[in-house]
Amino acid sequence: MNATGTPNGMPRRQFVALSGALGAGALLAGAADGASAAACPPPGSGGTPGGPCPTEPPPPGGPSPCPPAQMQPLCGSPADTDPLWQDVQYCTQGIVPPSGHKADCLKTTPNYVVLHGEPVSTHNYLTVPACRITGIECPFLLNPNVANYWHEAWENARRGGDVPVQYRYIGLGINSQSARQLDQLHIHMAGVRDSTQLRLQALDAAGRVATHPSQWRDTQYQASVTGTGGDRTYRILRLPALTTNLFALLNTNVVRPLGLQMAGQTLVVVPRMTPTAFDGAFYVLNSDASLPSGTVTCDRLLVY
Repeated sequence: MNATGTPNGMPRRQFVALSGALGAGALLAGAADGASAAACPPPGSGGTPGGPCPTEPPPPGGPSPCPPAQMQPLCGSPADTDPLWQDVQYCTQGIVPPSGHKADCLKTTPNYVVLHGEPVSTHNYLTVPACRITGIECPFLLNPNVANYWHEAWENARRGGDVPVQYRYIGLGINSQSARQLDQLHIHMAGVRDSTQLRLQALDAAGRVATHPSQWRDTQYQASVTGTGGDRTYRILRLPALTTNLFALLNTNVVRPLGLQMAGQTLVVVPRMTPTAFDGAFYVLNSDASLPSGTVTCDRLLVY
């Protein structure tokens, strides 16, 4: 998608009409011009100025809501034939795709499935929604009631999780629309290099990491992190937990204020470690093509 378009190249008028059809209760009206529900209120608008982002309760028991029919032009149709979506349907409904490929369903829940990534290894897995959601550009992900896929990915990938990533340090990531190869939302669960973890800790110690979402877009919290193919620039935020909707957090604090598009964003989550254990906090890295030496893919930092 170009810098002035809307998701999936849809004309602006049609996008607004579709978003408005959902009604105010869906919190999606106005998504085309950047209006969305704030994941964290800015200082002075409720909550503690400069304090931690308020948490959101998880959805009630059972499946989280999925994009309604009006959103299918933006978020995909259940009738689509994307291979990863077919894997999800096999795991959740037993529907064997026309190719005959039967995915290894490592974990199946009402809200997501866990699958092998490519190449298959003990440190390369995917958390994939059970809903039909093409990717990061789907405005339905801004809904506060959507399942917290990032939290679920971490709970599976962590040491002791149901599908643990067997690597010294762990990372989670999602690609932009242009960088991905499959059009079903998936969060990579993989390794990260020791150097990545140490670089983030050093930046944190030097005060180069934002500690409140409202700071995330500020230039002093942009820094280079070395990955595959050299250094790339990221906006770096530290969160005390993965209890907020990271998609809405990014949209509210970075994408809308800077006039960017969600489709062009990549996100990487790296748990902050002590010399011996996870300390409970997370580094959330964001980048896009608007940054000097920015990147639209999480693949530069993740080890598959």
